[in-house]
Amino acid sequence: MTAVDDSSGLSRTASASSEATSDHSASAQAASETSAFPRQFALTQRFSLGVPRRFGVSPDGRRVLFTRTGGGSDPVSRLWLYEDGAERVIVDPASLGGEPDSEGRLPEAERARRERAREHATGVVAYATDAAARVVAFALSGALWAVRTDGGAPFPVPAAGPAVDPRPSPDGRYVAYVTGGALHIVGLEDGKDRQLAAPEGPDVAYGLPEYVASESMGRTRGYWWAPDSRRILVARVDTSHVARRYISDPAHPEQAPRAVPYPSAGTANADVSLHIVPVDGSEAPRVEVGGDRDAYEYLVSAAWDGHGPLVGVQSRDQRTLRTLAVDEATGATEVLHERTDAAWVEIVPGTPARTASGALVLPEDTAGTRHLRVGGSTVTPPGLQVREVVAVVGEEVWFTASEEPTTTHVWRWGPEDGLRRLSGQPGVFTAVVGGGTVVLTGLTPDGPVTDVHKRGQDARSGSIASLGEDPVVTPRPVHLVLGERELRGALYLPSWYDRDAGGKLPVLLCPYGGPSIQVAIQAREWFVCVAQWFAEEGFAVLLADGRGTPGRGPAWEKTVHGDQLTPVLEDQVDALHAAAARFPCLDLTRVAIRGWSFGGFLSAAAVLHRPDVFHAAVAGAAPTDQRLYDTHWKERYLGHPQEAPDHYTRSSLVGSGHLLRRPLLLVQGLSDDNVAPAHTLRFSAELLAAGKRHSVLPLPGAGHSVGDPAVRENLLRFERDFLLEALGKV
Repeated sequence: MTAVDDSSGLSRTASASSEATSDHSASAQAASETSAFPRQFALTQRFSLGVPRRFGVSPDGRRVLFTRTGGGSDPVSRLWLYEDGAERVIVDPASLGGEPDSEGRLPEAERARRERAREHATGVVAYATDAAARVVAFALSGALWAVRTDGGAPFPVPAAGPAVDPRPSPDGRYVAYVTGGALHIVGLEDGKDRQLAAPEGPDVAYGLPEYVASESMGRTRGYWWAPDSRRILVARVDTSHVARRYISDPAHPEQAPRAVPYPSAGTANADVSLHIVPVDGSEAPRVEVGGDRDAYEYLVSAAWDGHGPLVGVQSRDQRTLRTLAVDEATGATEVLHERTDAAWVEIVPGTPARTASGALVLPEDTAGTRHLRVGGSTVTPPGLQVREVVAVVGEEVWFTASEEPTTTHVWRWGPEDGLRRLSGQPGVFTAVVGGGTVVLTGLTPDGPVTDVHKRGQDARSGSIASLGEDPVVTPRPVHLVLGERELRGALYLPSWYDRDAGGKLPVLLCPYGGPSIQVAIQAREWFVCVAQWFAEEGFAVLLADGRGTPGRGPAWEKTVHGDQLTPVLEDQVDALHAAAARFPCLDLTRVAIRGWSFGGFLSAAAVLHRPDVFHAAVAGAAPTDQRLYDTHWKERYLGHPQEAPDHYTRSSLVGSGHLLRRPLLLVQGLSDDNVAPAHTLRFSAELLAAGKRHSVLPLPGAGHSVGDPAVRENLLRFERDFLLEALGKV
């Protein structure tokens, strides 16, 4: 037997043979690729650059719009058109003069929008079209632009100020946009600009979502055109009663901090109202949409279809969600449907919606299944977990759902041909639909795919290429079902490891563990690639999804109601022990855990509460005090802190610092307005007061996700070195 030392300091065991020279060459190449991974991971922005995104399909099905950067290391996003089987760029920011938009030149509202979307590319990162997808509007560094898909160069559109979220009217005559908290429209033919709704004070804005809407509800918009282009449904947001957080960059003390209206759990939310505003000043005056805002203070969704405005509102305790029809002339509302739940009503993206005939499209929860209902009838079987409604075309409904938690597929239901699954191979898929064209896009175990299908054709009619880079480290997951709760997991072992002849490997868990995100999936997501890189560095890496994660039905999700720590941590321990029982190479005397956000919270909790199992942890952006997190997200799971204070105490790390006896690295972006630096700084102070050694790595200028490529690259290496050193002392 021969041992080859790698950069991590661990021994790799290989079998001696007559091909030793060849083996050594292959090993050297593998080591080189492993060493190159962190830089590739950073420069490709977690392998997102060059991958087509944000698809839109024209109603006639002929044109497909999408954004994509020029390659795997090119951060500038362009707008592309796919038509007649060919792709072409219709907006290249470099051709419009000046530099592509950058962080320093963005309007504050656009910067906040991108932070909520975790968007780090520049250029055309968002766009909107008229009803026919003939006119496209977009903004670059606050400048308003438009382009026509039937030919011609992009052209500037005069605006009253830096433009945010521009959207053409359905008839293509106007572009609406927000500037300075006011909603404007500008005519594309005459260039005349009109202000439709102006803020009444410094804490009021029209046409933009409030913080919890975009961060925690998934509502990223604040206004919606009427189909006839004569009126706009617009949200008015008043944050005067919302507490402020002041986010600064300590590395630049000369810069003033920015104030963020942030409603932490138990505090006042923004006052959000809806108004119907005429486009033509000679029309009827603006009207306010009615409804009991005191009882239903959350505006979850809004749309305007052929039947009028359709709104979803939710109570503060999130146990009731109402679907309202709005009279466009008077603003009066009618309750069309009401969903209730003893824990919380889960928001399903794309719902409520209506078919052409007016049938309501809604989710329906039973204990074990999240169904789809159309017009009062349940159209999906038990065990098929509905994830999102992606399109309603005529009487047909297109949605994503999971038969098995590790995969998500696209389905179509219609009154004539019933239920049919559209995507085939394993992966996580979604779709965009227009006319007879369906764009199926998703991630498979081999990477991103985008196929174009025409109605009535069994095979795809074309595909849209990904220009992204393949990772230099190839993921090699072993998918597992673990323990009595059948936890879904994936184990990553080093490609060079000989399970028959090799010794035991230290174990690294890389969970998220919280709501809305799964990690043990059959798709080549960025965190899967990171897991394999850590494996190549000498770890056996385990990813596991426990209670509270999506894809296994309402009852599974709601087992964490009132306690977001005990069952979640217990599942990671159970997954680890079940995996070790099947794979003796896992060394349970050397177990580390790392994670970010909820995963960071879970990682720190692991070494605090289960030091018998976990021997070191890296906790990034960890919400250590659940009372500091926002209202909609945290009260959903733990209730109101004044009504259930024990839920917050049980689910927080503060107050448990004296328990630390294992190495812990806390990582925190100092410009994070989601998990504020106060979480890490206060907990570090508690640890220090208790005499507990720990490490803190501050990241100046970083938000909730790390955008700087150099920081992202070296953070991976720093985590690796910290964990190897800590486990080496066990």
